[in-house]
Amino acid sequence: MENFTLEICVDSVESAINAEKGGATRLELCSNLIIGGTTPTKSLFEEVKKNVNIPINVLIRPRFGDFLYSDYEINMIKNDIKMFKGLGANAVVIGVLTKDGEIDIENMKKLMEEAEGMSVTFHRAFDVCKDPIKAFQQLKELGVKTVLTSGQEDSCLKGKELLKKLVELSNGNSPEILIGAGLNVGNAEETAKYTGAKAFHLSAKKIKESKMIYKKENVNMGLKEFSEFEILETDENAVREIYNCLVRV
Repeated sequence: MENFTLEICVDSVESAINAEKGGATRLELCSNLIIGGTTPTKSLFEEVKKNVNIPINVLIRPRFGDFLYSDYEINMIKNDIKMFKGLGANAVVIGVLTKDGEIDIENMKKLMEEAEGMSVTFHRAFDVCKDPIKAFQQLKELGVKTVLTSGQEDSCLKGKELLKKLVELSNGNSPEILIGAGLNVGNAEETAKYTGAKAFHLSAKKIKESKMIYKKENVNMGLKEFSEFEILETDENAVREIYNCLVRV
């Protein structure tokens, strides 16, 4: 395959550097990837920008959970879009739904206006909306450039039928379908060939052990399900493997 996009989702400088070394063509930068990603800090963006040379798309998500946002949260999203636009982000990654599972057209228009001059990706809020075909057409009318989706399933391979239909609807134009969720070297070729997509999204993370020598056990700073002494970091070799796999498609 030629001219494909390999977007790696990262939440640290180390992961960003590893992603670029492995062949990533673009980054999605966030914080707290372990809970699906939230808005990164200004300092994280600036440090990543100093250390990589590929485009950086920034996730703007004020909190974990659903995509039904209060007026306060919409203002936060608008302010963050303005800030990252000024810092030189390539694009923002956003998504807002109504309580009925529809695209929140009113608020998306406000956010699109704030992001004018930048590319906009609608994130996986798309995968929990009521009618994906209607949503796709609405996002097209709004001027969204990219839709990140698994085909409304918990993995892209399971969602391949809808993904194929969305790629056909896109027909090489905007919004481009960016396939994500569960993508790996074992299923990338099948997913790419079946759907006809040319844009792919994953984190390629592996567990990295903490360098702490003294480890105080049974004290958690957050969720007890997560070890305080394990770090999830993008693996350069894992990125390279999937890059090479896509080249062969």
